Amino acid sequence: MYFHALIPFKPVNPKTRLSCILDQEEREAFARAMLEDVIAAVQKSGCSATLLCTHPFKHENALIAVRKESLNDAINWALKQFHCPALIIMGDIPLVTAGDIQRLIRTEKDMSIVPGRGGGTNIIFLKKPQCFRADYYGASFLDHMRIAGECNFSVEVIDSFRMSTDIDEKEDLVEILIHGKGRKSREYLENSGFSLAIDEKGRVGVQRDAHKETL
Repeated sequence: MYFHALIPFKPVNPKTRLSCILDQEEREAFARAMLEDVIAAVQKSGCSATLLCTHPFKHENALIAVRKESLNDAINWALKQFHCPALIIMGDIPLVTAGDIQRLIRTEKDMSIVPGRGGGTNIIFLKKPQCFRADYYGASFLDHMRIAGECNFSVEVIDSFRMSTDIDEKEDLVEILIHGKGRKSREYLENSGFSLAIDEKGRVGVQRDAHKETL
């Protein structure tokens, strides 16, 4: 079955909650590294990719659509263009694998969904994307389940550590350093001087070597 992946991506000044440890240029480079991990998983799963970007951007392995409206309006515009099953996948879940994505698209339901932490939504697979509308921000998982009900979609909710781990805060970098072997995002962090740190209470965090240059 042919299907298409839609990946929202902000190439300019992304991940502002990481400003405490990365400057803008570094955050942009890190966002691109995470995107590479996501695109690699998408392609290995047999899916083609379109980046829905807020600013002009180029990628040799993906189509590009630049949209200036809000995230929801941009995604809903794109869904109307699809005449095949579609995957909406965020660009900041670098631990995702091709096997994870294949698990989503093999669902027998009309829709499969991966909740993010705190009520968010990390991935949605839609067999009939033109019948759906995205509603991100806030408790988007609950909103998307409600919208699926309005569309009379059967839904499979998939619980997955790798797919639920989106990277927004400094503390989230721990997961990449522990579980991200072979990924561009982990390589970027390590080359930028980041490593694991365990405090006196045994809690795991990250530290940065100030003498190591960022790529």
